[in-house]
Amino acid sequence: MNIRDFEYLVALAEHNHFRKAAEACFVSQPTLSGQIRKLEDELGTALLERNSRKVLFTESGLQLVDQAKSILSEVKMFKDMASGQSGEMVGPMHIGFIPTVGPYVMPKIIPQLKEAYPDLELFLHEAQTHELVRSLQDGKLDCLILASVAETAPFKEIDLYDEPMSLAVPCSHEWAGIDCLEAEQLNGKTVLMLGDGHCLRDQALGYCFAAGAKEDERFKATSLETLRNMVAAGAGITLLPQLSVPSESVKDGVCYVRNIDPQPSRKIVLAYRPGSPLRARFEQLAETVREQLTAN
Repeated sequence: MNIRDFEYLVALAEHNHFRKAAEACFVSQPTLSGQIRKLEDELGTALLERNSRKVLFTESGLQLVDQAKSILSEVKMFKDMASGQSGEMVGPMHIGFIPTVGPYVMPKIIPQLKEAYPDLELFLHEAQTHELVRSLQDGKLDCLILASVAETAPFKEIDLYDEPMSLAVPCSHEWAGIDCLEAEQLNGKTVLMLGDGHCLRDQALGYCFAAGAKEDERFKATSLETLRNMVAAGAGITLLPQLSVPSESVKDGVCYVRNIDPQPSRKIVLAYRPGSPLRARFEQLAETVREQLTAN
């Protein structure tokens, strides 16, 4: 057996489909299927139930999948230790980011990172927080750029940016054109929100509930741009993080109002595994990101 066999096994467990697992491993389906069978013969135990049309793992198979994940994580750690000894910004780095951060942060920092570290090969992965956390735990990602929440507590965090939120209202709204708004003025109002799974949803809801506002249950957005367009169409009001807010206070049918007393905000961090040997690289990356965010 070899490391590649473990990768096939884990991919099959994650995709529960031979063709999709083979595509993820960049091999043909017969190759992956043959290697899994070869691994079973070598181990002397069945990993899959062969009489089922679905991909079903035996109890032994499930235990070995977990062990294979652990082995692959250790192998990656070994490689990272070897490549990270110098602390130089070279080689591959897999960075995860959430949808409410990526579209607004990454365009600001990627050009500078490429210019400052031409030998750094960046792989960017966008997903919701719970998916990113799982990928970081499994060693598939090196670090995350996201809002600090309870799910990131097991990781080391480097503070990047304290991001305030602004209220977005239609230009026909009674609050359009005012400079700022106190939280208590939201009491009794209904606010548009992102759908479940977005950490920004929980942060915005917490602020709104504390102010006495409630969520509009008739609609849940999949992205900040959907929220913005709904506001422009006069469907309601919402909170948007500052990096997604244009420099103009009025744009494309939306007026932006600062919230004060208290001001809602979230902390953007770079998170990584406590035992990662790439800490020096992450600190350099964080410094570059911090400079770009605070400059814009």
